[in-house]
Amino acid sequence: MTRDVSFAPDSFVHESSYIDDPCSIGVGTRIWHFSHVLSGSKIGQGCTIGQNVVIGPDAIIGDRCKLQNNVSIYKGVQLEDGVFCGPSCVFTNVLNPRAEIERKDEFKPTYVRRGATIGANATIVCGVQIGAWSLIAAGAVVTKSVPDYALMAGVPAKRIGWVSEAGITLNDDLICPVDGSRYEEVDGHLQRIRRRQ
Repeated sequence: MTRDVSFAPDSFVHESSYIDDPCSIGVGTRIWHFSHVLSGSKIGQGCTIGQNVVIGPDAIIGDRCKLQNNVSIYKGVQLEDGVFCGPSCVFTNVLNPRAEIERKDEFKPTYVRRGATIGANATIVCGVQIGAWSLIAAGAVVTKSVPDYALMAGVPAKRIGWVSEAGITLNDDLICPVDGSRYEEVDGHLQRIRRRQ
């Protein structure tokens, strides 16, 4: 672990992990065994970073994100608040990599919006946007951008339903059985119906 990096109060970094300088680690964030945060990366508050996680360089992670074991967040990947990355899920950053051809100037950005869940061993091909509150099934391969609230599965991933902000598959009535929240589908996209004050 780099000793000249300042950490926010109540953050924790396991002694087996490495934190490069400069980077930013938010209040209450915990980084566990054998992980590496590369320079220029920003990690928000209240995050949990599992074992053997690599972040960066220059990656951005919002508040309250959970990255399970063996996840790599490369340059060009940005996670908004509340994103869950399941064990060994994969992000790419080049569409046609070759070992003998340098393509760092061809990195494609990938955005994961608020509250999205990416299941274990799912692969996110670079250059896409993962919509807010969407759920990517374990083992899925995402090759195109994902709408908000979409439930995606398969290779390549296809939308097989909708999920609520609670992460529950919605029935035809589009009412979450857990919290009673209501949704409506408009032009192939789902949106939550907000109550008027």
